[in-house]
Amino acid sequence: MNERIRLRSSDCDASNQESRIKTANWLGLVAIGIAFAICGAVAEAQQPAKVPRIGFLSALSPSDLSARIEAFRQGLHELGYVEGKNILIEYRYAEGKFDRLPGLAAELVRLKVDIIVSAGPISTRPSKAATSTIPIVMAFDNDPVGNGFVASLARPGGNVTGLSSLAPELSGKQLELLKEIVPNLSRVAVLGNSTEPGNAQASRVTELAAGALKVRLQYLEVLSPKDIETAFRAASKGRADAVLLLQSAITFSRREQISGLAVKSRLPAMCPFPEFVQDGGLMSYGVSYTDLFRRAATYVDKILKGAKPADLPVEQPTNFELVINMKAAKALGIKIPQSILIRADRVIE
Repeated sequence: MNERIRLRSSDCDASNQESRIKTANWLGLVAIGIAFAICGAVAEAQQPAKVPRIGFLSALSPSDLSARIEAFRQGLHELGYVEGKNILIEYRYAEGKFDRLPGLAAELVRLKVDIIVSAGPISTRPSKAATSTIPIVMAFDNDPVGNGFVASLARPGGNVTGLSSLAPELSGKQLELLKEIVPNLSRVAVLGNSTEPGNAQASRVTELAAGALKVRLQYLEVLSPKDIETAFRAASKGRADAVLLLQSAITFSRREQISGLAVKSRLPAMCPFPEFVQDGGLMSYGVSYTDLFRRAATYVDKILKGAKPADLPVEQPTNFELVINMKAAKALGIKIPQSILIRADRVIE
């Protein structure tokens, strides 16, 4: 009897030992599973977040746009983006060779950038042709609706949004400023591409202002760089007292040449771009393009946070600037009235 009891006790001990082994094995497996889970979580936490990549496309060169590019970078910095750390920018410049733009736009699409920022209408068109899915932010455009980039300013409706530089009323103001500087102003040569979107409206406003100021206008088409010298010869032959430049990528890229010809021809010139004045031109009055490029960064931020271009209204210009070059005035033999100097945002000595 006692022997049977001892056997049963032994059986019980063996059973308990087996149970303890199973429990230990189970706990070991649980511990290993937890360890793997923790390691996986740590590894996932250590993986760097995806850094957004922005494509920046320009028809011109970096030196042409240095102030505008810096304004765009500053806008990104104000929103918490640091280039090379939490945002990457792929810059592509056509260097004035506009036929290169389609290839550069296609290259940005192949890189699978998250957004393309176009530095002007000439860059927006090939960008839009290259992709219908990647968001495109216009740093500026002189007529987004007229160019066919958006359905309307309030509801763009596609993959393009951004900022408009359309302000036709500025042309009339530019003519008034020329009249203040040249009191005997009677003839003005208007240089540019009259068929470029935005310029038709600007020309109509200029004509109204010219009628009020009793000034005659002479329109001279500049469709390519070779037309610039021809236009100045025609302006001199037509006895123009001054030159008014319309918005144009061609005149912008040749502003040093135009500034030199204006001085040589003794013709005060008004331009919509401050860069023209920095490179020797007399005077500019127009939209602040550095402000537009800075504001373009807000569109990049909104889109990266989930907004759709189709739902982001195109904003219009709010800041304008008057810039005077005193050295050019001296070369032209012109005395800038104090009334204009005190209104100038910048005076270049």
